[in-house]
Amino acid sequence: MTTPLHAWMAGRGWSPFPFQEDAWSGWMEGRSGLLVAPTGQGKTLALWGGPLLDGLARHTREETGPPSPGARAEPLRYLWITPLRALARDTLAQLEAPVRALGLPWTLELRTGDTSAPRKRQQRHLPPTVLITTPESLSLLLSWPDAAQRMRGLRGVMVDEWHDLLGSKRGTQLELALARLRQWNPSLRVWGSSATLGNPEEALHVLCPRSDGRLVEGGVRPAPMLRTLLPPREGMARFPWAGHLGLTLLPQVVDALRAMSSTGSALVFTQTRAQAERWFQALETALPEWGEAGAIGLHHGSLAPKIRQGVEDGMRRGSLRCVVATSTLELGIDLPAVDLVVQVGSPRGISRLLQRAGRSGHAPGARSHMLGVPTHAWEILEFLAAERALAGGHVEPVRPLGAPLDVLAQHLVTVALGGGFRGPRLLEEVRTTYAYRQLSAAQWRAVLDLVTRGGAALQAYPRYRRVVEGDDGVFRVPDAGIARQHRLGIGTITDEQQMTVRMQKGGRLGSVEAAFLGRLRPGDGFFFGGRALTLVEIRDQVAWVTAGKRRRSLETPRWMGGRLPLSTHLARALRDVLADWEAEGTAGRAELEAVDGLLQVQGRWSRIPGPGFLLVEATRSREGDHRFLYPFLGRGVHEGLAALLAHRLSRITPRSIRFSVNDYGLELLSPDPFPDAMDWGTLLEPAGLTNDLTQAVNAAQLARQRFRDVARVSGLMVPSLPGARRTARQLQASSHLLFDVLTRWDPDHLLLVQARNEVLEGDLHLSTMEKALAQLAEEPVETVQTPRLTPLAFPLWADRMHAQVSTETWVDRVRRMVSQLERAAG
Repeated sequence: MTTPLHAWMAGRGWSPFPFQEDAWSGWMEGRSGLLVAPTGQGKTLALWGGPLLDGLARHTREETGPPSPGARAEPLRYLWITPLRALARDTLAQLEAPVRALGLPWTLELRTGDTSAPRKRQQRHLPPTVLITTPESLSLLLSWPDAAQRMRGLRGVMVDEWHDLLGSKRGTQLELALARLRQWNPSLRVWGSSATLGNPEEALHVLCPRSDGRLVEGGVRPAPMLRTLLPPREGMARFPWAGHLGLTLLPQVVDALRAMSSTGSALVFTQTRAQAERWFQALETALPEWGEAGAIGLHHGSLAPKIRQGVEDGMRRGSLRCVVATSTLELGIDLPAVDLVVQVGSPRGISRLLQRAGRSGHAPGARSHMLGVPTHAWEILEFLAAERALAGGHVEPVRPLGAPLDVLAQHLVTVALGGGFRGPRLLEEVRTTYAYRQLSAAQWRAVLDLVTRGGAALQAYPRYRRVVEGDDGVFRVPDAGIARQHRLGIGTITDEQQMTVRMQKGGRLGSVEAAFLGRLRPGDGFFFGGRALTLVEIRDQVAWVTAGKRRRSLETPRWMGGRLPLSTHLARALRDVLADWEAEGTAGRAELEAVDGLLQVQGRWSRIPGPGFLLVEATRSREGDHRFLYPFLGRGVHEGLAALLAHRLSRITPRSIRFSVNDYGLELLSPDPFPDAMDWGTLLEPAGLTNDLTQAVNAAQLARQRFRDVARVSGLMVPSLPGARRTARQLQASSHLLFDVLTRWDPDHLLLVQARNEVLEGDLHLSTMEKALAQLAEEPVETVQTPRLTPLAFPLWADRMHAQVSTETWVDRVRRMVSQLERAAG
């Protein structure tokens, strides 16, 4: 069948892929669905083609001819949901091109946090036909009294990069919004797209809870070509510690960049914003001709939107040859000119590697090229494990959340503002979502009680009565001030304690964590946004700066949340790589040959960990008695496991135990000797896990910290109004006071329960630990007495020492220990 859409594509030298036709036919049949296809295969057009064909057919029927360019624009008909504001402008350009070419009388506009207030007001009076927005902005639209009237004509919603929302509260927030839209538009079609998903059927069911959802899977793209940079033999340490390689491989990265064509460009991905800042500095120094020409850019989430947009525009124009970025450039932004992706440090997960590698070769049938830059020797093996996992087609699943009641509480106030609601009808609507399909009547009453009076302990305070039931049985928000505060706080993203950085003569550069800036004095220098800066003063939560001089000693800000855990899939693949080396040797693989000396020492002094047993190393030192365990379950699980073991050991014999963890294992250190024959079966027993873990990590204190975010999302703590800004410290103090009041007078308050549950699952990975302990209980424990730190134990020791001394002292101690161990290894 030839349509104007097919003709437009043919005019550009394209022909539809089968999966695009499949998605279009599903749309025309009135069905919803999820499209899973590799990056660069045409997912945007696959999602957009259905509405285009539908629009063409409607205008042909209504006007007995093709639409004319001068026809009056239709009212709001389609929503395009994007997880990142940075994707919105690219998406607008991609959606507009066929609309204009086909002559559809549609207007397309953006509505995100970056959209100006006048434009938003205009959109309320004259909405576009197609609105590109975020989950937060969509919820804000639902809070207006005339939302039902304005949204009742919707024909479809497209959700881009669904995997990025699926496992978060933002995804749950979107589920609730879609349920509201379906209530107003029973025939509404919802389609999502994703590039990397290990559980597509489940992802489809979350997005489209009705049984008629269609799963469309796109063509198979060749696995990325991954090449891992290796340090010279003489530079390969047999006792590595995290981050120590890193920039030593800079010359090889520079050679790879210079080898690109004169018009080629590259993306250098790092794991943290601090790492991005350091690599940007290093590349500017190593490529002075690029630096002087402004051909190197920096892009991360703490930079001001204007700076980020300038970098994106530079890549599109071709003026930037290289951009150093974090995850902010992983998704959806159209960068067709990228020839090479450089990954600094292990990708920590297979899906993340696929997503980042997909930024190169960003065209149908093209193969992505990625250069792996390990920051320590063990990461060489992680890259090899990732390569093998990719060849086997293994991708991690993204699991949806349960039923976060703080998100539901926020939604209830939003709906109460958006025309009001009747309790039984809204409960029925909420239960149509995947997240709240099993919501109990007691939970519903608790959430309703929260928004109507704050719960039993807070009922005497009028400010917590945000929603009131009228004589007609409809719940509404009666106060304009509460309405304003709620709209300001809509969303589920809670920031760390940030401070704005501004030039004294110039604009906003971005934001840095207050803890970092709090250590600086006026006149101190630091490096941020690719610039050397000097702190002038901190006033009204703003750090005022001037341009400074570049010096090697300048500090780079560190941000929280930068330590990504190793995924379970990749950890399992890494353990298999180690087992293969023990069975077959290097087998001609350059990566294995590079770390052969390290593995030889590990095998000689201890054992190589592998599937089927748990390796425990027992070591004595001047510090005390060490036990190193290597479950290979990832940092998050190891943190809980180390705390659990320390607690259980101290309960048997009172003692002081310190511990450290990484993605491969954990260290327990006691100044007093451990028992010669430790009962690991009892220590790793799954029974009593929740109670022991709660006591071991002081879960009450962790819940106190988590409560701030839960209370903010639920609306129990409101954001400051413009002009009345509170500091992050004041907000934290308010949340602590509220936590103490509820703990004393309403200990079963739903938000306290949720904060505790989020600590157990989000911070301590309780479910994963239960499965891990059940598995470890079936595996034999092999304890090896080691006379000194092994290559696997050394990074655990180094991490613990880093927490005890200054960075300079730590580096000296680590180097001395490396020297001693290298001499012992021969």
